[in-house]
Amino acid sequence: MSKDVIIACDFSSYEKTKDFISDFRGIHPYVKVGMELYYSTGPDIIRYLKDEGCKIFLDLKLHDIPNTVRKSMKALARLGVDMVNVHASGTTDMMKAAVEGIHEGQIGETQPLVIGVTVLTSIDQSKLKNEWMTTASVEEMVSHLAENAKSSGLDGVVCSPLEVSRVKQICGPNFLTVTPGIRFGSDSKDDQKRVTTPEMAGQLGSDFIVVGRSITGSAQPVQAYLQCKEDFEKGYQTK
Repeated sequence: MSKDVIIACDFSSYEKTKDFISDFRGIHPYVKVGMELYYSTGPDIIRYLKDEGCKIFLDLKLHDIPNTVRKSMKALARLGVDMVNVHASGTTDMMKAAVEGIHEGQIGETQPLVIGVTVLTSIDQSKLKNEWMTTASVEEMVSHLAENAKSSGLDGVVCSPLEVSRVKQICGPNFLTVTPGIRFGSDSKDDQKRVTTPEMAGQLGSDFIVVGRSITGSAQPVQAYLQCKEDFEKGYQTK
């Protein structure tokens, strides 16, 4: 599995997304479609991005009873996306149902990757203690959820780059890690707590990094994207 940079297209409309992607013609980036964009546009945005040659990570973070998730995943698989996710905290039964749904809805030869969200990068140790009412550390919680995801048949997890090494130790080197919370050194952390630079994420062993505002908010997004890819590659080649 090759490593890649995924651009988080956290836009509010079809038109804004189209304006942004039009600068990338001929590059065919891997992009993330999240809740705001998908709920605003529906599957039309998926069809447009596929026509533009993009790979798509559909980031809807499903979390419901197993049967509902299975049926939902079956429908999402039919869109032809490349990666989808669920909340790993939704239990092993739910994650197994998600994989079943992907199998049932698969079109073509390639099945979408199913990834489990562990602990969001906006959550730190104090939030785990005060709001989740657990004494487990962030790393322990991520590791536990990653083990559950692996045993449920998922392809990998979403975690911060800081937890990648531990996840790989527990789940094996081929278990994928998709890591948001990526910023260039000069950028603001905004609402993210557990963040790294693209180069550091590469050094830590991330398979995919998800980068939003550092690229989409840049005055020169294509150049920012190419710089991000270069930094990420430099990191994992020297780790």
